[in-house]
Amino acid sequence: MALNIRLMTDSDFEDAMLRHARLRVFKDDHIVDSGGTIVRYDGNTIVVQSGVGDFAYHSRTDCEFYEVRQR
Repeated sequence: MALNIRLMTDSDFEDAMLRHARLRVFKDDHIVDSGGTIVRYDGNTIVVQSGVGDFAYHSRTDCEFYEVRQR
């Protein structure tokens, strides 16, 4: 079973990016992205890469970000 840890602060995002942690992104209580890693972030946007050319840009205010860890 997976453990979901919510990412909220810049230090949370920095730590997840450095560890190449897998993410789940929710918007309006629906999963919109899963399994990608953070490649860049700023105050407004989180950039998640799921594959070689597969980048997604998610709004920090509209979405919820969770790191997925295996127990």
